[in-house]
Parts: sequence; structure tokens; C-alpha cells
Amino acid sequence: MTDFTYDVGADGVAIITWDAPGKSMNVLTRESMALVEEYLDRALADDAVKGIVITSGKKDFAGGMDLNVLAKIREESGENPAQGLFDFTMNGHRILRKLERAGMDDKNKGGKPVACAVNGTCAGIGTEIALACHRRFMTDNPKAKIGLPEILVGIFPGAGGTTRYSRMVGAMAASPVLLEGKMMDPKAAKSASLVDEVVAHDELVEKAKEWVLSAKDADIVKPWDQKGWKMPGGAPYHPAGFMTFVGASAMVNGKTQGVYPAAKALLSAVYEGALVPFETALKIEARYFTKILMDPTSSAMIRSLFLNKQALEKGANRPEVPDQTVTKVGVLGAGMMGAGIAYVSANAGIEVVLLDQKQDAADKGKSYSEGILDKGIQRKKVTPEKKDEVLGRITATTDYAALKGCDLIVEAVFEDPGIKAEVTKQVETVVDEDCIFATNTSTLPITELAKASQRPEQFIGIHFFSPVDKMMLVEIIKGKQTGDRAVAKALDFVRQIRKTPIVVNDARFFYANRCIIPYINEGVRMVKEGVRPALVENAAKMVGMPLGPLQLVDETSIDLGVKIAKATKAAMGDAYPDAAVDEVLFWMADEGRLGRKSSAGFYAYDQKGKRTGLWAGLGDRYGLREDQPELGDVQHRLLMAQVLEAVRALEEGVLEDIREGDVGAILGWGFAPWSGGPFSWLDMIGAAKAVEICDQLTEEHGARFTTPKLLREMAETGETFYGRFAPEKAAA
Repeated sequence: MTDFTYDVGADGVAIITWDAPGKSMNVLTRESMALVEEYLDRALADDAVKGIVITSGKKDFAGGMDLNVLAKIREESGENPAQGLFDFTMNGHRILRKLERAGMDDKNKGGKPVACAVNGTCAGIGTEIALACHRRFMTDNPKAKIGLPEILVGIFPGAGGTTRYSRMVGAMAASPVLLEGKMMDPKAAKSASLVDEVVAHDELVEKAKEWVLSAKDADIVKPWDQKGWKMPGGAPYHPAGFMTFVGASAMVNGKTQGVYPAAKALLSAVYEGALVPFETALKIEARYFTKILMDPTSSAMIRSLFLNKQALEKGANRPEVPDQTVTKVGVLGAGMMGAGIAYVSANAGIEVVLLDQKQDAADKGKSYSEGILDKGIQRKKVTPEKKDEVLGRITATTDYAALKGCDLIVEAVFEDPGIKAEVTKQVETVVDEDCIFATNTSTLPITELAKASQRPEQFIGIHFFSPVDKMMLVEIIKGKQTGDRAVAKALDFVRQIRKTPIVVNDARFFYANRCIIPYINEGVRMVKEGVRPALVENAAKMVGMPLGPLQLVDETSIDLGVKIAKATKAAMGDAYPDAAVDEVLFWMADEGRLGRKSSAGFYAYDQKGKRTGLWAGLGDRYGLREDQPELGDVQHRLLMAQVLEAVRALEEGVLEDIREGDVGAILGWGFAPWSGGPFSWLDMIGAAKAVEICDQLTEEHGARFTTPKLLREMAETGETFYGRFAPEKAAA
């Protein structure tokens, strides 16, 4: 079996069907690219063929390029990987250009019409193939999406999509698709000119064939192949176009802070390509695409945000036990967290029992789902029928007996060991013996909480991030007695609700909070030292963090930070290292400045709760140093505060897989996505350089920056984390 099949009907229309065997989604490989060209040549050479329709044999059209192909080409190219990648890219351009021209002569005559019938979701190279076709038809299924999301994994559309789409609609209109990676439903895609027609699913191929059989020569000539073509919105040298590109450049630099090279390369390819003929523009695009593929940030983002993320979602670390699909989940506690868990579960088709002490609290928790669904209806993303269906799966109650039949319990009550223990015991008197009990906690040790259970091997931690419906990461924590079935149940549940799991062992703050708390603390510590708060915040954003540490603590609430600090100090005693941080946080809390929720924190807020800037009172309280530190020094402090904890987590066995460390860091708290995560960043700069930075920070700022033994050892041996700890290395 092959990825593409070829069939010519009695009407003379050649149907090229993409249906990669053994795969749920079509992805393009080198072999399948060659096959497309073979079938294209066959159709163009056959006088009996009047035109071509390209479609898919699966429920979706395509998921993009197999990114493993790019890694193999780099390896095969030996000492000159850039040339190998460039040649590969240009060969793709050649094939799609042949499809686009479809046998036309120099006078744009004699070509054969090519239509694309997009029968479901279409991304990446699938969309680029569609753009090269002469007309694009898409199913009217609102769940289907089409777009060019490559920018989200550190590259950009390099198979002609950047050049074709920007020339179709102009640089400004192309921005949401190219620079934001937006995936659009059929209606929005038609408005954006990604597709030409939206038709009923059962008429898709027939409508495409009808167009092919009726198309004239003029219908199949692309605008840029016509005499007198001009760039929509104006070329760079046109007054309107000049302003567009100036604005786009400012927008890209403002959003990326210069640490995401793909966005800048994309804009450069569009700008320079608009100044030259189409064929030359494709070559410019290929050169910038190659440059990005050779950038270590691109490799790191592809590995973490595509390959590693996908592997974890498919159960890379799932124990070998039978299927543990959840059919009925009990959610204990209908606060914001519990309500969010109830919503994502019901939305995934799982029956939910949402339980709280008082009925009005349980009802309020259910209404949280109703609010999300109502917003979806307003945006035409959800139908009233879908809303009724989801809400119908949620039973809001105070009766523990309703939990009977649940195969998973997710407890999300107050962060109080006593309350959690009481709830655990009550639940176990009702549920079946094989029910898995999960506690949603961000700080409390799972092993200690499991002592309240009669079945500790079925007790596990499932740490959701807030807001649950938007945050993609779920941290699964194994207690010392947690069994394989509990781990499998948690992983299968996370798969059902379409989130990304990482599995870690029990330790203080687990993995995510263990790394993010030092980041916040380092920012607060610098404020106390007299470093300009604006320098702290901007240094963080300029190194790729989505939020500065001061804004982050405002968002999560300062009183929560105080609560965590008190609990940590009580547990650690004299070893507690953050007294300087506490002085600032406790003072802020005493002043009533609790963060965004009180419209007063490290930032000032207006009456509507919108940030208006950093609070001037910080400078009045702590003063400002005359000798402000260099930007790089501040960034090293903020990054290393997180990265060293990630290394220690691996060293101590809290992390068992560095892929989880990188993916968890990016999805959990937004660790500089351009870097691919803390371990990818260390590999990027090298262990020796990391040790040099740590030693300097330790000398200047104290023992919290002490180089972990593992990192120093790797610097001495010249090893990398992925070279030593990649899963295939462990298997060997």
C-alpha cells in the first residue's frame, strides 16, 4: 500500500487520494512527495485526463510534514546540512510549482485544472499543497480546521505557503495565518481566502470535479503569473505597502522580543520576495527556511513542542496495563478548580458527579460550565444542542452516594491535609474497590495524603493548572505506593480530556511549582535589592518568558505566596532560604496588596482591574540601586533559578524523562518556548558554559545557584542532556 492512490473516472477526472496506511492522520514523507509527482506527471501526460482532484481517504485531509524527515536530511547531508535542507526544500517547490502550472505554456494556455477537496482538518504542508491548487473546496464541518501553524513550533511555512498566501491576500491580511498560526473553521477560512468554496461533505469531491470539468484557461492562472500583477495592499516600495511592513516589523519585534527567529525570517521572506519575480521569491523563502532549520532554537522547539509533546500524549511512559478509559468521574469540590475539571471531563464525553458540601456551591460549580458554553455559543463555536449535551453529563450534588459507579475520583477540595483525609475516607465507603482516587494538589505530598486511603496503590496525584479549560499541561504525581494501574488511569483520563501529561515522582512542590517558585522569588528578591522592577519584568520578557515574575505573582495572588512560604518554612525550619523574599511578600499582604484580585499588587490597576503599570510604592519602600545590573545578569538569574531546579529534579529522580521536563516547563509555566525547555537550553549553551554562569552567580548571589553535581559532571565529560538521557539512550 502507498500513501497516495490514483484513479481516473469515466468523466476524465483523475482523483489523487491521500491515505497513508497505518496512520490516523496523513503526514507527508519524501517517498510520498515523489509519488505525488509521479501521479501528477501521469495525469498531465494522459490526453484522456481533463483535470485533477486531490483529496484524502481519511476523515481529515492532512497534518503536515513528518518533521522527522527534516532531521534525517540533516544527518544524511554530512558536513553540509544546510545545502541538503535547501535542496530538499527547493525540490518541494519544484513539485508544487509543476502542480500549479499544470502543463501551461508560456502564454498560460493548455494547462489542466487542479482542485483540492479538503474533507477535514488541514495543516502545514497539506495547506501548502492546497494553496498550489487552482481551486480549494472544503467540507462544511465546523469542527474541521485549516491553517499554517508552523510558527508555533519554531519554523514557518517553507513549501511555498509563505510566498503564495502573502501574494494572494497581502502582507497585512496574511499576518493572522502566517505570524499567529491561526487554524480557521471553513467559514473563516473562506473569508481569509484559504479556501474558495465551502460545500456539504457528501458533495465535496463531486463539486470539485464539476469545477474541474468546467474550468477555462483563465480560471487556472495564478494572479502572480499574470501580466501586470501587483501585491495586494501594496509592495514594500509603495507608500501603503511601506507602512504595512514597518508596522509588521514593529509588531513582530514587540511580540517576540527578538527571541523567536522564525517570525523575523518569515517577514523577511515576504518582504524580499515581494520585490522579485515569483520563482525568485520561492528561492528566497527556501533560503530563510533553511536558515531557520539550522537555528538550534528551531530544532529545540520542534523536538519539544511537536515530537516530545506528541510522544507523551500517545502514552510514551504509560505502564503496560489494560485500557483504563474513564466512564464516570467524581469531582469533589466545586470551586474554580473543581468546576474546571468537571467541564473538561463532561466536554470530553465523560459522565461527571460534581460534589460539594452545599447544593448552591455545587450548582454554582456546574454553572461555570454553562458560562463557558454560552460564550462558545456567542462565538458560534458551540451549538445549543452541544451545550445541553455537556451540561446533561454533569450531576451537581451533595450526596456521596451519587459517586457509586465512578471509576475515577478527582478530589479538588481545600489544600488542607485534614480535610482531604476526611473526604478520602468518606469516598472509599461508597465507591467500588477498583476505583482510582486522585488528589488535585499543587504542594501537598502525595505519599502523606495517601495514608488516609485504604488502598494507597490506587491513590495518585493529578495536578491541574488554572484555568483548567485553557491550560494544556496536567502533572501526574506518583506516591511511593502508587501502582501502575493508577498511573495508567490518570494518563488515559488526561488523553480523554485532550491535554498533555507528565508523570513525576513525589517530592516537595513536585516539578512545575518546584521550578516556578524560585523564578518568582528571584524577581521579588531583586526588588528588595533595589533593582528596577521594570528591568526585572522586561528582562524576563526579553528572554522569552510570557510573564515577568512580578506580574506572575500578581496573577496567582500574593496571599497564596504568603501561605506557601509559611508552610515551606514550617517544613524546612532553619534550612529555609527565602526570608528576604518573605519580607517583601508579607509586607505587601499586610498593605492589602494581594495582586490582581484586589486590584493592587506589584502593579497598579484602574477601576476596571486593568494594569496601569508597576506600582511606584516599590521604589519608595526599597529604593533603587545606583549601579543597576546588566540585562544579561538579570536574565541569567531568572533563568537559572528555574533551570537548576529542573536539573535537581532529574538528579533526584523526581523527573524520570527529560522530555517531560522540557514539555512540562513550556506548557506548565511558559518557560521560554524558543529554548525548547530547560534541558534543551542547557544543551544549546553547553554544560560548560552553564557551569561558568552558575559559579559566577553563586559567588555573587549565594548558594541557591550552586551547580548541581550532575551538571558539573556533564561539563567535565562534554555530554549533553539529550545525548545522555534521551529515551533511546535509556533503552539501549
